[in-house]
Amino acid sequence: MFYLFITLIIIACALLVFVVLIQNPKGGGLASQFAGSNNLMGVKRTGDILEKGTWILVIAIMVISLLINVTMPLGGGSGTGSGLGDQIQPTTVPTTPAPDLNTTPVTPESPADTTN
Repeated sequence: MFYLFITLIIIACALLVFVVLIQNPKGGGLASQFAGSNNLMGVKRTGDILEKGTWILVIAIMVISLLINVTMPLGGGSGTGSGLGDQIQPTTVPTTPAPDLNTTPVTPESPADTTN
């Protein structure tokens, strides 16, 4: 099922590229050649067909992408994990007692202060 969706997305992307490249941004291109008195299969404006085709293909790509996300297995599809979670060992943080702020610090006497 996954490979079917991937294939459909690739086909839709290729068709989208083709449809977008046919269009001319200023209304010319292939659309202007058929816009005269000639009708192509009863359609007067090819630009409308190309624009609708672009929107349909874009929406199809988005919907198929969401379907891939929904139907994909939770493990990533491979079925076997890498085992990295098993190799991680939890560490403990050593705790030191907090210093008491109400007492004055004790300084050791230096040997120079003592006289014989």
